[in-house]
Amino acid sequence: MASTANGPRVAPDATPSSHHPFRHGWTAFAAVLMIFGGAMAIFEGIAAIAKSDVFIATRNYVFQFNLTGWGWIHLVIGIVIVLAGCALFTGAEWARVVGIVLAGLGALANFLWLPHYPLWSIVLIAIDVFIIWALCADLQWEKPQWEKKA
Repeated sequence: MASTANGPRVAPDATPSSHHPFRHGWTAFAAVLMIFGGAMAIFEGIAAIAKSDVFIATRNYVFQFNLTGWGWIHLVIGIVIVLAGCALFTGAEWARVVGIVLAGLGALANFLWLPHYPLWSIVLIAIDVFIIWALCADLQWEKPQWEKKA
């Protein structure tokens, strides 16, 4: 049976909700890149921890660090980036800020990793830059709170 409710019907709001995490798509793009880039950092860390003799240690390079220590750093950063990327899918607003900070740290860590695995480092630096861009590009579409009430 059909409902016989009397009174005016209100049309659903056609404006996109400000709470929807993927309103412009950049957040989804950043989340996918964070999960992919974090997984690559995890693999990089595991490879450095398990078999550090696979990597070439360039002599007389400005940055000389222990490969096993850097492996643990990449592993931890990669795990946290993957978790923040998954949190972006849930719409957590804190994950956007954490993602920007972690992508910056990941880019710095991969810059220091350049003498050991240059191609992989350059690819992950590019991914981190795209993550930062995508997370910041979505922020420019947000209206300030004082404009929403007017």
